[in-house]
Amino acid sequence: MTNEAQLNKAQIDEANEADESAGRSPRVNFAKAAPKAFKALIGFDAAAREGLDPALVELVQIRSSQLNKCAYCLHMHTTDARKAGESEERLHMVAVWQEAPHFFTAKEQAALALTEAVTLVAQGGVPDAVYQRAATHFDEPELARLLALIFTINTWNRLALSTGKVAGTDER
Repeated sequence: MTNEAQLNKAQIDEANEADESAGRSPRVNFAKAAPKAFKALIGFDAAAREGLDPALVELVQIRSSQLNKCAYCLHMHTTDARKAGESEERLHMVAVWQEAPHFFTAKEQAALALTEAVTLVAQGGVPDAVYQRAATHFDEPELARLLALIFTINTWNRLALSTGKVAGTDER
């Protein structure tokens, strides 16, 4: 078994154990029931992150999780951000980044604006101004990966919410 296969099996096993120990009403264990789709999502997520600043990755994931009201992912990504050295002050300001722009770089602000537009796409699409703002801070390959990152966190949020993941269990 390859290292990647071992890692994926370990992730599936952890997800199964966490579901059982949480004592919640049974819902589909996505990792177990659709392992190919789960592994594909893990691969897509990894490809999206490639070359992006890890702090920016966490900010995007935190903001999307806030907007989607996904406590499971919000807990996971704020924890990861802290471990990576993110300050409590900035973490508290992510939800109100537009009112506290001095906490974030212009590039981070552009990424957060794009995150909001893509996450809330049904509320008016992605405005040209938001897209252009991001395009001034990210080259084309970087912008494509940022979009992919936003797509993946929105998928993870929907997966966690749909399958009843519990905040604080960090079932990776």
